[in-house]
Parts: sequence; structure tokens; C-alpha cells
Amino acid sequence: MLVKGLKIKKIKTEKLKNIKQKMETIIILLIIFLIGLIIAYYFGYKNGVFKRDKYWESEIPLHRKDAILKSRAVIGGQFSEQLAPFLPDFKYLPTECRFIGKPVDLIVFRGMDSKNIEEVVFVEVKSGNSKTSLSEKKLKETIENKRVRWEEYRIPEELTKRGFGE
Repeated sequence: MLVKGLKIKKIKTEKLKNIKQKMETIIILLIIFLIGLIIAYYFGYKNGVFKRDKYWESEIPLHRKDAILKSRAVIGGQFSEQLAPFLPDFKYLPTECRFIGKPVDLIVFRGMDSKNIEEVVFVEVKSGNSKTSLSEKKLKETIENKRVRWEEYRIPEELTKRGFGE
């Protein structure tokens, strides 16, 4: 019986050793797999960064050129807005024009030179293919619907007295 018990114990010990070896093998394979996964991720990331950098290296000059062209168009348009009253086909006197810029380019005070203002004209200057903005359209609509008025604002007297703030 003792011999039989020792054989059973020996068999159980061998089975436990086999299971232990299989578990160690599985853990080692799992660790190798995880290390391979980390290495693959690292190289994939580096490859992606390299491709992204190469892409932008070729694209940035195009974007810069486009930005410069748009900037020149805007600057040219702004220059044209201020120069418009001096162009030969402009129908108002330059001395009666005041440049505002936003939301309308010019306000013309027709008759101001003769000290008899007959009309106030809002002028929006456009060049090239530029289109009227939404705020410009709304302003035009407001003016055409005669929702324009005169208002006077008086600065409080205590702010205009000498020695204010002392």
C-alpha cells in the first residue's frame, strides 16, 4: 500500500511538473507576444510620424503660397477701398468721402464741400470676385428700409472740466 501511495504521489508530482512547465511555456510565449506587439506598435508609430512629416514637408510650401496669395488679395482689396474715391470713374468727390472700413467702406457726405449736405451715401467698394458679406447685406437692407437716424451724445460736463481725476 505504501508503494502504491508513493507511485500515486510520484504520478501527481510529475503531472504538476508538466502543468507547471506548460504554464511557464504559455507565460513565456505571452511575454514574447506582448514584446513583439510593443515593438510592432513602436515601429508603426515611427513609420506614421515619418510619413506625416514627409507629407507636410511637401504640402507646407503649397499652403504658404496659397496663404500669401490670399493675403495679397486682401491687402490689395483694402488698398483699393481707400483708393476708390480718387479713381476716375468714382462718382463722388474724394473730399466728401470718409473711409470707415467696417461694416461699410465709405460714407459720402454729398454737398459737404459747399457746406450744404444734401445726401449721405454708404459705399461698399468691391474688387475682383469679392462678394457682399452677410453683415454688409443686412446693413444695406437697414438703410434701404430707412432705419437710419441722427443721434447726439453729450459727454458729461464733469468729465470735460479741467482737473478731472485730481
